[in-house]
Amino acid sequence: MAYYGKCIETVIEQLNKFKPEKDIPEQFLEAASTSLQTLSPQKQAFILEVLSGCLEYRKLLAVVVDAFYVRAGWLCRRADYNLFEVICYLATFQLDELGFQLFSDIIRSQPLDKMCKFLGFLFNPLSLCSWIKDEWSLIYETAHVSENWIDPLMRWQPEVQELIKQLEKVMTNQSPLPKTKAKVTEPKEFNLTVPRPRAIPVPEPVPVMTKPKPIPRSTYHPPKEQEQLEMTRRYNRWKAEELLLKVNIEEMRCAVPRSRGTPLVQGSEKKLQLRFMPRILKTPKLTFYKPNNVPVKLNTAAILREGSLYQRQVEKELQRVDKLVDGAGDFSEFLEWQKKMQAKDQEEALAAGECRRLQGKLSREEAILARQLLRQGNKQKADQKKEEMAELMQQCAERHLQEERSMKELVEQVIEVQKNVKVAQMKLLKGRRQIVQEVIEESRELLQRTAEAAKEEQKRRCELIAQHRALETQPMRKGKLVDLTQIPGYGLEGEMSVVELRERLALLKETQQRKEEEKRDQIIQAKRARSQGLQNMVEQISLCRAAMGRSAALRWEQKKAQSAAPGPRSQDERVLELRRRIEESAAERRKQAASGPISAPRAPRPKPRLLRTPRATSVLSLRNLYGGACASAWRSGRDAGATRK
Repeated sequence: MAYYGKCIETVIEQLNKFKPEKDIPEQFLEAASTSLQTLSPQKQAFILEVLSGCLEYRKLLAVVVDAFYVRAGWLCRRADYNLFEVICYLATFQLDELGFQLFSDIIRSQPLDKMCKFLGFLFNPLSLCSWIKDEWSLIYETAHVSENWIDPLMRWQPEVQELIKQLEKVMTNQSPLPKTKAKVTEPKEFNLTVPRPRAIPVPEPVPVMTKPKPIPRSTYHPPKEQEQLEMTRRYNRWKAEELLLKVNIEEMRCAVPRSRGTPLVQGSEKKLQLRFMPRILKTPKLTFYKPNNVPVKLNTAAILREGSLYQRQVEKELQRVDKLVDGAGDFSEFLEWQKKMQAKDQEEALAAGECRRLQGKLSREEAILARQLLRQGNKQKADQKKEEMAELMQQCAERHLQEERSMKELVEQVIEVQKNVKVAQMKLLKGRRQIVQEVIEESRELLQRTAEAAKEEQKRRCELIAQHRALETQPMRKGKLVDLTQIPGYGLEGEMSVVELRERLALLKETQQRKEEEKRDQIIQAKRARSQGLQNMVEQISLCRAAMGRSAALRWEQKKAQSAAPGPRSQDERVLELRRRIEESAAERRKQAASGPISAPRAPRPKPRLLRTPRATSVLSLRNLYGGACASAWRSGRDAGATRK
C-alpha cells in the first residue's frame, strides 16, 4: 500500500506542475521522465503510464471531477483535484489491466473519506447512464463511449459497492484523527516573458599585458634588521640584569649618612665601605611569575604615555637620591611607628571579625529554636485544613452528580431537534442542486464562445509578430567613420584633435605619478624615523618593567613571610560575652529537641569571612633598590638608543 501511495503522490506532483496554457504534453512527459530516472524501472513505467493517460483524457476526467465538486464534494479541497483525476483514470481505463485487488490496495493507500465519496459518485448507475454518458458522447462517439468505458464500469459496480462498504466500516471503527494545522500558502514567482537575446557585439582587441615584476626574495625570508634588533635587545637585557645584581650586592654611595660640613674625599671611599657593611648581603629566593607568551601590541599613544610615566618616576627617584646626598633625614623611625600602628589595627580588625562570626552563630541558634516552634504550629494548622478539604470534596461530588443528570436531559432534547433539522436540509439541498446544474450548462456555453474568440485573437497576434520579426531581420548600417587625427574646426581657442589630447593627458598622468612617488618616499622616511623612536621607547619601557617586576617580587616575599607568622588569640570582652551566650542558647536548643518530637534540621555551616589586611608599605631599602635599578636601566636604554641613532 505504501508503494502505490508513493507512486500516486509523484503523479499528483507532476500534474500540479503541468500548465495547459503554456506546456506541451509531449515535452512535459520527456522532462518528467528525465526527473524520474532515480526511481526503479517498474515504478518509473507505472508513473509515466498514468501521467500520460491523465494528460491524454484530461477533458473526460475534468467532466467527472468538476461535477463531483459541484454535486457531492463541495466540502473537499481544490488541492485534491488531481488526486480525483488519477483515481477516475485508473477506474475508467486501467481497472481491467490492474485487477480489482490492486485497485483496492491503491484506494486504501489514500484518505478513506475522500475515496468513499468519489467512488460512490463515480459508480452511481444513474449518473453513468445519464449525464456522464451524454457529456462524454459530446467529445467521442456514443458507441465507443458505451462499449469501452460505460459498460466496464457497470460490470465492476457490485465489487466497488462492497469496497465502499468495507471502507465505511473501517472509518467507523477508527478513532477520530487529531486536527492538523492547515498548510500555509506559499507565494509563487511571476512567470514573466523571456526577453529577446541581445545582438552579439564585436569583440574588442585583447590588450597585451606587461610582464609583471618578479617577487622579491625578502617576501619569503625574514629581514636582517629583525635579527639585529633581537641581538641588541638581548644585550640590553643582559646589561640591565648585570646592573641590578651589582646594585643588590653593593650599597650605594648616596645612602651613607654624613654631616653637611665635611666633604667626601675620594681616598676615603674604601674606609667608608669597610666601616658600613652593606644592608643587603644576600637576596632571598624570589618567585618570578612568567608572563604569558602572547605579545601585547601597544599603539603609539600608549607607548609615549608609558614612556613619559617611567621618565617622571625616574626623575622623582633621582631627585630623592639628590636630597639624600645633600643630607636629608631617614624614614626608619616613621616606618617602625607605622608598623606598630598597622599591627594594632590588624588586631582590632581580627577582634571585630571574630565578633561578627560569633554574632552570626548566635543568630543561627536562635533561628533554629524559632523554626522548631513554627513547625509545631504549622502541623496543627495543616490538620485543620485537611478536615475542611474533605468536607468540601464531598460537597463537590454531590454537585457534579446533579450537573451530569441535567446535561443528559439537555442532550436528549438537542438530538430530537437535530432530527427535524436534517429533513429540512435535504429539501434545501435538492433545490440547490437543480440551480447549480442550470448554471453549469450556461457557463459551459460561455466558455466555448470565449475560447473561440481567444483563438482568433491569438492567430492575429502571431501574424503581427511574424511581420515585426521580418522587419527586424533586415540589415541596417550602424556606426560612423571618424578620423581621430583631424581637428574639428569649430573655431575655439586651444582646439586639438583626439590623438593630441590623448598624448597630453598621458604626459600629465606621468607628471602626476612622479609627484605622488616623491610624496610617498617622504612619508615613508618620516614613518621610519618615527617607528625607530618608538622602538627605542619600547625597549626602555621593557627594561623599566623588568626592574619593577623584581621589586614587586621582593615586596611579595616580605609580605608572605609576615602573613605566615601566627598571631596571638584575642581576649576581648565582647568576644567572651558572645561565646557565653552561644553556649547558653545551644544548651536550651538541645533541651527543646530532647523534649519535643520534631528534631531541627542541621543548617549549613557559615563560611568564615576572610579579613583583608591593609597593605604594608615598602621598606626604605627596597625603594632605594627599585629607584637605583630603574635609573640605571633608563640610562642604559637611553645610551643604547643614542648609539643606535
